[in-house]
Amino acid sequence: MKEIIPIVCLMGPTASGKTQLAVQLVQQFPFEIISVDSAMVYREMNIGTAKPTADILKIAPHRLIDIRDPKEIYSTAQFCEDAWQAIADIAAQGKIPLLVGGTMMYFRSLQQGLSILPRADIHIRENISNEAKKMGWAALHEQLKKIDVHAAERIHPNDSQRIQRALEVYQLTGKNLTTWQQEGKLSHAYQVYNIAIAPSERAVLHERIAKRFTEMLRLGFVDEVKKLYERGDLSLDLPSIRSVGYRQIWEYFLGKYTFDEMCERGIIATRQVAKRQLTWLRHWKDEVKWFESEDEKLFSKVVSHLTELNNTDLVI
Repeated sequence: MKEIIPIVCLMGPTASGKTQLAVQLVQQFPFEIISVDSAMVYREMNIGTAKPTADILKIAPHRLIDIRDPKEIYSTAQFCEDAWQAIADIAAQGKIPLLVGGTMMYFRSLQQGLSILPRADIHIRENISNEAKKMGWAALHEQLKKIDVHAAERIHPNDSQRIQRALEVYQLTGKNLTTWQQEGKLSHAYQVYNIAIAPSERAVLHERIAKRFTEMLRLGFVDEVKKLYERGDLSLDLPSIRSVGYRQIWEYFLGKYTFDEMCERGIIATRQVAKRQLTWLRHWKDEVKWFESEDEKLFSKVVSHLTELNNTDLVI
């Protein structure tokens, strides 16, 4: 019988204070942090992702940050593979994995299982993209129907990203996407404890988002994006550059917006991300313990909750 590995997940919308709380918890419990953030995986993207500073990382090291170049594509499947390896490493050290972030797709896939799909192949993706430019995505959707009618029924003819992935999987392996998805899910012996923090008032979260975006600009966010822009090998086609904030500043460099318009659009886009994160959390399949992020006693209440769990089935 496999030993059950406890995992604590600290979730919440952007700008809710997850990192600050996680750093405090690491100093109280035998936790080690795994970042669950689709933008923090990229090097050279520090200010706009609110990546922990070097001083914070000395106190509370984070796994799965700075592991990819911005020109690389990092899939949910790759995250799950890396996260499970990190979880196993941490557990082997006698510590408890503390997963912290706001990329809800990562959390969901890790907790509910993800089909074991092959990694992305940039050359095949480029070939499919070039074919789409000549024929259109509707024509490629017709191709998909011939190799995987069930996937074609699920995927809209205009959903270029999912069409591309389905064709890529088939070209890589000779098996269609539906077959892969029917061949089983990841299975691990673990117990997840979900914690979520957020302000009870949406206006408070909006204010925090605006203040944080302004502070990022003060810290040099525009210069950070400028260095990426001037590299010459990056574009808005990449997930890294489409990250909130980065996309708006990139488009500012392209002349689409004035500086003030860019600021406004960056804040609005971040609010939209936060709204989607909260929607994910409110419809979460498993139990989630909620805490008010603006509560002065937030840390002590979370500690009490974890201590209470420790008296039942979470061994700390």
